[in-house]
This record gives sequence, structure tokens and C-alpha cells, in this order.
Amino acid sequence: MSIINLIAIDGPAASGKSTLAELIAKKLNYFFFDTGVMYRAVTLAALDNVTDLDNESLVTEVANRIQIDVQPASKQDGRVMDILVDGKDITWQIRTPEVDHNVSKVSAYAGVRKAMTDQQRRIGERGNMVMVGRDIGTVVFPDAKHKIYLEASPEERARRRYVEVQKRGESISYEDILTSIRKRDDLDSSRAVAPLKPADDAYVIDSDGKTIDVVLQEALQILGKPVS
Repeated sequence: MSIINLIAIDGPAASGKSTLAELIAKKLNYFFFDTGVMYRAVTLAALDNVTDLDNESLVTEVANRIQIDVQPASKQDGRVMDILVDGKDITWQIRTPEVDHNVSKVSAYAGVRKAMTDQQRRIGERGNMVMVGRDIGTVVFPDAKHKIYLEASPEERARRRYVEVQKRGESISYEDILTSIRKRDDLDSSRAVAPLKPADDAYVIDSDGKTIDVVLQEALQILGKPVS
């Protein structure tokens, strides 16, 4: 059965899918759910409970043991949602450099992905939601009525991220960002379980050279919603 009021948006790292999804959610008064936070939450829990994150079995046990939930933001501290693990607010703890460094490895584990898929479905069934990830339209909700795959070239994505980090005063080169994005693309697209790819029935939007406003208008037209 189609999920009428769930919009699935997938795409590679730094493609702008979270920004697009948040704008669509505001426009339609839907809940914005970036599923990447769930893998960060598992990574945080694994760092707290497992001595060796290369041990897939132990990390998977952690993923199966914890319950993750997302709720509307309860504080005006820059968050777009509350992220809870077993009822504890860990919204900002998942943004540490240690989590950044390990989340790709943890999210590639088959057992972790299965556990998170089950939890994402539980949350998504609430409806009225824009759900963002890398396998929402292909694995999590393959029967979703609305699917968008947002893509951009590695060079364009690296340029955008470089502008962002420059504004924050961080010291990292464009070349390093581009290398990191290409590495993440390779990991996401080559993993054995739920590789990154557009669903067969997804609308693909190439955002190269487009402003977010143009991309938003294109997405709203695809969804059959007013663009003004």
C-alpha cells in the first residue's frame, strides 16, 4: 500500500537533500526527518558500549538493543528536531568529531542497517513526513508515492561544502573536501546492503548550477504542490 503522506528524498552526501526536505516540510507542514541521525545515534551508542567498532556483531547488538526516536524540536538552540535514545536527549552529542569519523563504518554494517530500517519504518508510519536518507525510496519505504532523488556532481557538492566551512572559519581545503566526498560516494554506492541509487520510480533532480529556490520549485511541481 502506498504511503500517501510520506515523501522520500534520497541522494549522495552534500547534495542538499536535507535542506530541500526541510523546506518542503515547512511548506507542507510536515515533519522533517533526516534518517542519517539514526546512524549517528547508533555510532554514539557503540562508542559508549563497544571497545572495537570493527566488531560488526557487537555493534549490531547495540543497534538492536536501543530504541531511537525523533520528535519536534523542544528547544530553540539551533536543532531542527529532538533525537532520543531510550528516552535520553542526545541531539548534540551525535555531532562530535568522533561520531563523524566512525559513522560511515557503522552505517555500512548489514545488521545495523536492518535495525535502523525497522525503526525508520516505525517512525515513518506516523505519516505527514518528509524522510531523507540514502535508501528511503529503495528499501525503507519502496511503496512511497512520492520519491525524489537529488543529485549533484562531486565537484559541485565539494564547492558548496567548502563555502559552508569557510563561513564557519574552519581550515580545510577544497581538495580535501572533494576527496572525502568521493570516498563517501564510493562507500555508499558499493556497499552490499542498500547501496545508494535512485529508486526506479524516483524523480531525479540534478541540482548542479541551480539555487535551492529553483530546486524547491522543481520538487514542488513534481509533488503537485503550489510553487508560490
